[in-house]
Amino acid sequence: MTYQHQSLAEGRWNRLSFCEQMAHIGSEVERALNWRAKKNATYSRQAAERALELLDLTLNSVKGLPRLKEVARVRETLVDYFAGTNEYRSTEESWKKYFLSFTYAARKTY
Repeated sequence: MTYQHQSLAEGRWNRLSFCEQMAHIGSEVERALNWRAKKNATYSRQAAERALELLDLTLNSVKGLPRLKEVARVRETLVDYFAGTNEYRSTEESWKKYFLSFTYAARKTY
């Protein structure tokens, strides 16, 4: 499989904390949202795909059922928001708010 984030897929991702992983995913989601707002569907889709790739790496590295369930649900709702019918009624604001807490927590640890 070819990864956009090749160095992360080769093991570097597993060395990041869960909050750092989720913050990186949030960055890609923010990019997807920003490109969507600028009406650039191609770039928005590419950023969303990169976010999904990082979510898959997280699913492969996460320990514990509660975290696994959370990441799987985030992936499901993200696909629904960007490529589905938005059955879960996600909003741009809700995605930004969700990932902001991880960004804050990851920065606080430094």
